Amino acid sequence: MPISYSSPSMPEPSVESTLEYDPDGGPVLVEPELRRLDGEVREAAVPPLVPPVSHGSLADLPFENASADPDLAVLSRRMADGSWRDVGAAEFAAEVLAVAKGLIAEGLAPGDRLAVMARTRYEWTLLDFAAWAAGLVTVPVYPTSSAFQTRWILQDSGAVALITEDAGQAAALGPELGQLPDLRHLWTIDKGHVDRLAELGAQVQDQEVAVRRGVLGPDTLATLVYTSGTTGRPKGCALTHGNFLAEVDNAVELLYPVFREKIGGEPATLLFLPLSHVFGRMVAVACVRARVRLGHAPSLKAEDLLADLAAFKPTFLLAIPYMLEKVFNNARANAERSGRGAAFARAAGTARRYGEALEAARHGGSGPGTALKAARALYDPLVYRRVRGALGGRLRHVICGGSPLGRDLAAFYAGAGITVYEGYGLTETTGAATVTPPLRPRLGTVGWPLPGTRVRIAADGEILLSGNQVFRGYWDPAAGGVVPATPDGWFPTGDLGRLDDEGYLVITGRKKEIIITAGGKNVAPAPLENWLRSHPLISQCLLVGEGRPFVAALITLDMEGVGHWRRMRGKHTVPAELLVDEAELLQVLQRAVDDANRLVSRPESIRRFTVLPTDFTESTGHLTPSMKLRRQSILNDFASTVESLYRP
Repeated sequence: MPISYSSPSMPEPSVESTLEYDPDGGPVLVEPELRRLDGEVREAAVPPLVPPVSHGSLADLPFENASADPDLAVLSRRMADGSWRDVGAAEFAAEVLAVAKGLIAEGLAPGDRLAVMARTRYEWTLLDFAAWAAGLVTVPVYPTSSAFQTRWILQDSGAVALITEDAGQAAALGPELGQLPDLRHLWTIDKGHVDRLAELGAQVQDQEVAVRRGVLGPDTLATLVYTSGTTGRPKGCALTHGNFLAEVDNAVELLYPVFREKIGGEPATLLFLPLSHVFGRMVAVACVRARVRLGHAPSLKAEDLLADLAAFKPTFLLAIPYMLEKVFNNARANAERSGRGAAFARAAGTARRYGEALEAARHGGSGPGTALKAARALYDPLVYRRVRGALGGRLRHVICGGSPLGRDLAAFYAGAGITVYEGYGLTETTGAATVTPPLRPRLGTVGWPLPGTRVRIAADGEILLSGNQVFRGYWDPAAGGVVPATPDGWFPTGDLGRLDDEGYLVITGRKKEIIITAGGKNVAPAPLENWLRSHPLISQCLLVGEGRPFVAALITLDMEGVGHWRRMRGKHTVPAELLVDEAELLQVLQRAVDDANRLVSRPESIRRFTVLPTDFTESTGHLTPSMKLRRQSILNDFASTVESLYRP
């Protein structure tokens, strides 16, 4: 429940009174306004950097870009030979118009739902803007979704058309088609159906698209994004054009170094996270809005992604902590293989101290000293440049979300020359609700409220959010459409957190994931799980202990890291099932658990753990497409293993 205050609601702060500018016109600092209750900060609000849009929609963006700068490269398209071809603003607008006309020619009416089931590729963004130009509502479907999951989303959304990436996805849906009476069209990108739509659209007048665009406004529904469903069936979040514009307009202005600065060349990003998730989709829209060159990488295989990064050379990336952890651990493993493990450890320590000194300087400290600067300069060509080189060579910024990154790793990247902007948000908030302010980082937090956003901590610790990017509500066809989810203006996130004395948000867990032991101790599993997951030998970790005498853990192995660890000791790589009882490995993992336990009190600490012979993956049903643990599924499948942890 929201906190009740005796005083009136916090007034909207004036943008002019709190915003400062650098000489180039970029915003540099927006201080949050804070409210306290019983001496603790319980609410933080940051004013918007731009006024909310009063007319128009996302559908206008390609055409506005074409009018303003027709030859500007707003996207890059990956070719079959691995090279990249720039797509100018006028060319992209023409493609959007042609496909929009094709959708109209096929009989899709304003408000109809068009589902897209594909990996991150150029056609995804093209279809998104074409659908909006035709007045449609897009419905993303993860390409890894089962036929049942896909059918549920199509059925619930009432989608009239589905575009899959390949024929296999379309064929897999075959047995479910009888339960989808609304689905009239099934197209496939790899069969050339997007080009076919453009050809069919030749018979439709441009004015028809202009008319459909003209009736769209900020309050018009733009997309139904279904949550990943860690605890049950996914729910469709109804996001409007205004939600996206409020989100990206303020993010682009706040993250001036990411989207506006041209140090080292024009800003550009290679998007490899799924566009089925709101995080990737928000950044794609932000790039089109800000006219920042956008590329798409469909494969997450290391060899494919590294080749794409080397060819594209992004200046910033969108990532989840798991990926940044893998980059760091791989760099460490490479150094150890070449006999430079001790040097890498010293370089990593130097980078962390340097990153922490940079943070301190932003909060009134003295910053890196002469000796620390010299040490960093020494290691830059030996270590840090190699890390940046693996990410394309021009990378300067990473926008990171999904789960906490951890203070040490954030400090390492800052010291290595890559600024990490951590953020926090949900599908229901169109992406980020908080983000690291560029000139006032605080490691180990997810930053201040995004401009235009209010964050409140309820009496039970739940995070409540308010702002123009907060969704309209959940889609419910039985109720005739969208059911409002924020009747009092505050969205209850289900996450737990706290605000520090300056308004920085720290995430401490989820309400539904709190473990209550037999002794009545409330335990938030996320801090311990995140700490252990960052270990080079650990892939995933899940804490158990509900109604039990103590907390225990299920641990899965990172076989790449374990393989390297064994080779460094002259041992052969063996399958995971042969390692679950290996004494030396268990000793290393016990030390990792002991280190993690220093974060918490004795009653919250992990007393026992077991190593599973298999990893948690999306294909086994143990992870969502966004890499979150499906706790109940894991507990069901490993019930006997959990029981064994509590036997004498």
